[in-house]
Amino acid sequence: MDSWILPILIFLPLLGAAAIVLLPSRDSYVVALWTTLIALAIGAGALAGFDWSDAAAFQGELSVPWVPALGLEMSLGVDSVALLLIVLALLLGPICVAASRTAITERVKTYFAWLLVLQAAMTGVFAARDLAFFYICFEFTLIPMYVLISLYGSTNRKYAATKFFLYTFTGSVIALAGLVYVVWVNATSSFGSGEWTFDIATLQTTAVQMSPSQQGWVLLAMLMGFAVKVPLFPVHTWLPLAHTEAPTAGSVILAGVLLKLGTYGIYRFCLGFTPGAIVEYAGVIAILSIIGILYAGLVCWVQQDVKKLVAYSSVSHLGFCILGLVALNAVGVGGSVLYMINHGLSTGALFLLIGMMYERYHTRDMEQIGGLAKKMPVWSTFMVFFVLASVGLPGLNGFVSEIMCLVGTFQSDDIAQRAGLGATPGRLGPWYAAIAGVGMIIAAMYLLIMLGKVVWGTLREPRDHHPHPVLPTDLNTREIAILSPLAILCVALGLFPTPILKAIEAPVRNTVEMVWTASGNADVLARGDEGVELATQEGDR
Repeated sequence: MDSWILPILIFLPLLGAAAIVLLPSRDSYVVALWTTLIALAIGAGALAGFDWSDAAAFQGELSVPWVPALGLEMSLGVDSVALLLIVLALLLGPICVAASRTAITERVKTYFAWLLVLQAAMTGVFAARDLAFFYICFEFTLIPMYVLISLYGSTNRKYAATKFFLYTFTGSVIALAGLVYVVWVNATSSFGSGEWTFDIATLQTTAVQMSPSQQGWVLLAMLMGFAVKVPLFPVHTWLPLAHTEAPTAGSVILAGVLLKLGTYGIYRFCLGFTPGAIVEYAGVIAILSIIGILYAGLVCWVQQDVKKLVAYSSVSHLGFCILGLVALNAVGVGGSVLYMINHGLSTGALFLLIGMMYERYHTRDMEQIGGLAKKMPVWSTFMVFFVLASVGLPGLNGFVSEIMCLVGTFQSDDIAQRAGLGATPGRLGPWYAAIAGVGMIIAAMYLLIMLGKVVWGTLREPRDHHPHPVLPTDLNTREIAILSPLAILCVALGLFPTPILKAIEAPVRNTVEMVWTASGNADVLARGDEGVELATQEGDR
């Protein structure tokens, strides 16, 4: 993979945003669309040029000195996990631009310029190999999203944007304190490199040697930033409001990519920097995840706003993602990484469909609208399809990742592993998986009930409804073209998940082995090798 690809993927959207500022408003949409399409084509080239036989190694590396005296560099590089998440962001880029074609009619230049800046920042997060550059990109995603929500959202957009900013900014500052502490330890401790550096690989070597108490405090600090971003219960309350008030493209990016910045941060830094603490507190994090799964599912049951329902469902679904991460075995962590991709596809598509409905009816209240299969059969077909993908219907993408997270949780049991019962080392086990599994049943119920109200039954339309002056009653060609790639990927990843699982197998296995070895449990890992192998084979199937 060529070293020029990653900086191009970061700076191309910035150049597109600058062009939008300089050109007339009527050209903004075309410039944004072509910029994101070119970036997607380059991302496809990166997939083709990536050496998949060495997927755990960081490729396409580039390091440019920034502030040498402080050890700051713009250091870039991706393994297979980071590359797949970048491609997910690149895929959703042109989809979000195309979805905004008729939805955004005022301050068009501002909208599309900030949309491109946001894509650049998200790409930088996944591509960063320097901690300072990672944090700058991680934090900078707040500004474009704040602008998109506060200027282009619904009636309560100012409050939603402010709450989103304050929650995520506060958490990120605390996470920064933990990360800076690791930098300080590396420069001053006897087991550090003795120099000020923000290189992630160097800092990881130092961080894993910290004492248990040090790792515990650093883990807590990092979780304050990353858990808010996920979001994990109980710091989730900003998400439903932000989703509900955001424009359609904002909701798609939130669900598809921005929430994954939190799960990726936990995968890359909580597991990578504090393996001893993550082993010790995996059970606590799992309990919070399960509470989020059940609580958000029950809240969804009583929602009348269909967009808020899907927003709360993200809290529930990402609970499974975190549960798989803290299972600390190959099948659980692999399922979690796959979940990051699958959730972005299916839930992002649901927000697109809700946005298309809202453009026509200007309501999301299930008491005012329903039975749309009679007037919008194509829209209803896509709606049923993506709800089934989100529910986890076998044969569609959601099933594979959700089951892997649960199986990984079930097998993550030290007692069973020591007894030779085919489990893998971990702090969870069958009871965690059984209780979390109830969340799958709840999700199926509230999503299918929502379908029954919105799609089937007697046709209900708002009393003051008038046909859209531009859009037809049902989906047009542009809208079908927007949804079709996501539908194809949901089927492909549901029926043939093995290529993705093989792609992430090496980095996932290395991460799991590093966690148990660095936490002083290499003997446990050795006894669990057979269980890890079985788990990986089960995930491949």
